[in-house]
Amino acid sequence: MVEVKPQGDVVVFNVQGMHKLWALKSQLTIPRSHIRGARQDAEAVGRCWKGWRVGTHVPGLLTAGTFYFEGRQIFWDVANIDHAVIIDLHDEDYHQLIIEVADPAAVLALLNPTPTAT
Repeated sequence: MVEVKPQGDVVVFNVQGMHKLWALKSQLTIPRSHIRGARQDAEAVGRCWKGWRVGTHVPGLLTAGTFYFEGRQIFWDVANIDHAVIIDLHDEDYHQLIIEVADPAAVLALLNPTPTAT
């Protein structure tokens, strides 16, 4: 699981517990301006082939680490796909973060820009 914390102009993604070992990473810091948006997509998260990996993949149990899929570098840390969010990035080494969070609705609200009234 990953804890998501806003800190000024950046968002810090803290990998929790033993997932640090499985994902081979403990923290990612991403500027807010590099986050295109966040969404939930159970079909994309649940697909069987995640790509070539540097990390851990136990089908139906855990996906954690850096994966290379269709020319994109994606960071995964998901055990429960019902709590997974996909975060689309630009101008970063990773094209996406696919992470499990405690409260997907709160993370989506935090990371998606709110529409402005015209």
